[in-house]
Amino acid sequence: MSTPDPRPAKRLRRTSAPTSAPVAAPAAPTTPSGKPQRHFAIIGAGMAGIACARTLVQAGHRVTVFEKSSQAGGRTATIDTPFGNFDAGAQYFTVRDPRFARAIDTVPGICKRWSANSVQVLDAAGRVAAAGLPHREAHWVASPGMQALVGTWAEPLRLAGQLLTNTRVTRIEPDPLNPPGWQLRTEGPGGSQHVYAGFDAVLLAQPAVPAQALLASSAVDTPLTDALSKVAIAPCWTLMLAYPQAVRPGLTTLGPQWNAARSTHHRIAWLARESSKPGRNVVERWTVQASPAWSAEHLEDDEARVQAKLLKAFAEVTGIRATPAHADTRRWRYAQTTHPLGKTHLWDTAMGLGACGDWCLGHRVEDAFVSGLELALAVA
Repeated sequence: MSTPDPRPAKRLRRTSAPTSAPVAAPAAPTTPSGKPQRHFAIIGAGMAGIACARTLVQAGHRVTVFEKSSQAGGRTATIDTPFGNFDAGAQYFTVRDPRFARAIDTVPGICKRWSANSVQVLDAAGRVAAAGLPHREAHWVASPGMQALVGTWAEPLRLAGQLLTNTRVTRIEPDPLNPPGWQLRTEGPGGSQHVYAGFDAVLLAQPAVPAQALLASSAVDTPLTDALSKVAIAPCWTLMLAYPQAVRPGLTTLGPQWNAARSTHHRIAWLARESSKPGRNVVERWTVQASPAWSAEHLEDDEARVQAKLLKAFAEVTGIRATPAHADTRRWRYAQTTHPLGKTHLWDTAMGLGACGDWCLGHRVEDAFVSGLELALAVA
């Protein structure tokens, strides 16, 4: 009798073909309308970019929004200070398109009407030169700051990981693993670099000049480049001032009794008393926007020099010569469209590249919304 082998038997690997039918590959995801789901990269989280992203998500597509700043908002930026906040860019918005009105209705309580007791028109010396601009339409602001509207719309994207802030796109490239798709090279805090891939299309929701520059530096050959070169956008220096000394018994404001004015002073184009806007801190605060021509002439000047010149002009226009407790400036290189594209958006179907922004139609907040919406509808 032989002795049994104490070692366990080895399990034989089956090498013959299975007799059952092969498992079918999962079906590619589709949108509710039955179209293939696509993944869009959107560069810029201002009004146009967020309006575009929301619309695409609602249509069943995937989006990833890249924003170089720390939060969404673009030129609706609100700057917080110990004395209250300032709308450093867009001061208010109007509503003409019913689609914009319906979108605002989705965030009740955010937008409030600003009774700016008529926007005055001032001569170069600060004297009222006209009876005030007629109230053809309501002036609206978001509360507690203009940034709140875009920020609220962007929040679901952020929570879903679809909004990447502090992320600057440095290059657009063909995706080698997913032709004819795209990948993006980015730079983050501390110079960190990352590559994001797998995009079916790239949508530029930036000012026309940086959008054109990104396409050029990426060596992307598209008709968008020529169209973008025809758009002109003027810069703007913004001065923000706070006067807490005005908040005491018997004194509620300093200087003029109007809350907003357009000025023909060679340095100043717009002035607004921030504390007059609904839902804001009562501390007397002014936002002063320089004229496009003066801003362009002094675009590269030292910030302290710009601040001193604008503060002097502010005193000349308003008569307020008290020293502010807070003074700050911000430079917007691309602030006001002087020559718009003339249509709502750009879309290169063959390349899968698009562009949107207020510069397509003008410089109003609603122009940015409509442009982002129309681009999304065109590609969805």
